[in-house]
Amino acid sequence: MKLQFEKIEPEAGSSFRVIHHTEVDSCGVYWHYHPEYEIVYIPSGEGQRRIGTNVSRYEAGELVFIGPNLPHLNYSYGKQGDYEEIVVQMREDFMGEPFLQKPELKTVWRLFERAHTGLTFGDATKQKVGPLLARLSTQTSFERFLTLLRVLQQLADAYDVSPLHNDGVRFGLNPKEQERINRICQYVEQHFADPVDIHAVADLASMTVPAFCRYFKRMTRQTYTDFVNEYRVNQARRLLHSARTVADVGFAVGFNNLSHFNKTFRSVTGQTPSTYRKALAG
Repeated sequence: MKLQFEKIEPEAGSSFRVIHHTEVDSCGVYWHYHPEYEIVYIPSGEGQRRIGTNVSRYEAGELVFIGPNLPHLNYSYGKQGDYEEIVVQMREDFMGEPFLQKPELKTVWRLFERAHTGLTFGDATKQKVGPLLARLSTQTSFERFLTLLRVLQQLADAYDVSPLHNDGVRFGLNPKEQERINRICQYVEQHFADPVDIHAVADLASMTVPAFCRYFKRMTRQTYTDFVNEYRVNQARRLLHSARTVADVGFAVGFNNLSHFNKTFRSVTGQTPSTYRKALAG
C-alpha cells in the first residue's frame, strides 16, 4: 500500500480540527502520514490497528494518540456496517510556540514527546476521556479549546498507556520528498487567491507539468486544482464568520465568479456558502 501525505487544515474559528464520523469514511487516504498530532477515539467495536511498525487488533473500542509524520492506516479501512470515530488533529504549536514550555504543562509536553511512538490507552482512560471527546463537535470554540486541554491532561496522567511503534525505526519518508511537499503546501498558502498556475508550481517542484500532475495525484489522491480549491473553501469558511458578502468572500479566496464559488463550496462541505453562514447564526 503506497504511503500518502495528507494535508490537514484547522477548522474555521479554531486552532485545531475535530472530525466526528458516524459512518465509514471513504476519503481515499488510507496508509498515510501528516505533520499533525492525532487523537483517535472509537467508542466501541473491534478492528485492525496499524501504526508505524505495529500491526495488531483492538477490541472494545480504541483510544490512541499518534505523533507527527508517524504512518498509520485509516481506522475505517475495510470496515462495513455501523461505525463511529472521533478524530482530533493539531499541530504541536496550536496553542502558540512557547505554550507547552509552561511549568503547568510539563506532563503534557512529555505526552507530546511520547506520542512519536504512538500511544494506546486502556479502559480506565477511555472511560474518562471518551465523554470529553464526544462533546467536542457540539461545543463552542472556546469550550472546545478548554475540553481539549482537559483531554491532554488526562492522557498525560494516564497509567494504562502503551507505546505501539518501535522507537527509533524510521520509514522511507524521503527528506527531499517531504521538503518538496512542504514547498508546494507553502506555495498554496501564499498564492491560493491567485489564478491556479500549474507551470509555476511544477517549476517549484523541479518537475515537468505532466510529471508533477502524476506525482501530486499519487501523493494526495487529488488533482492540484482540486487541492487548491479545497484550501480556498477552508479559507472561505473562516471569512464567512465576518460581515463580508458571500460574493466578496468568494473573490477574496480566488474564485472568479459566484457560481463557481457556490458549486465548489458545496462539493467540499455539502452546503452552499449562504446555508453555511445561516447555520453559524443558528
